[in-house]
Amino acid sequence: MDMIRAYTEIIKDNIDYDSLIAGCGMGDREYVEEILDLLTETVSIERDTVCIAGAEYPFQMVKGKLLKLNYEHIQYVLECLHKNTTKVRNIRAYLLACLFNAPSTINSYYRAEVNHDMYGGMT
Repeated sequence: MDMIRAYTEIIKDNIDYDSLIAGCGMGDREYVEEILDLLTETVSIERDTVCIAGAEYPFQMVKGKLLKLNYEHIQYVLECLHKNTTKVRNIRAYLLACLFNAPSTINSYYRAEVNHDMYGGMT
């Protein structure tokens, strides 16, 4: 239990939990809590591999990537959740995939948004 509490505190610090909660609307607070729980659970339970989006990744790689998530990554994931209109059958797996991929996709996502906003109507 001490290890779980320690990881919870590390993750809270990394994602600036208090600021996230303070800046959230009512519905997003529950999302942030679920994200915190999922991150803590995923990094706390030692195993050989973690399945993300149908692919097996080494546990240490997943753990390292998830422990590097910050405030902006969580905001990005929340924004993506709000924009998703498709049926999600396994929300836990979907959310884990979003979190795992956030550092790799955040810059491209916002670049595409800017390009759409600035140049989308021009043909």
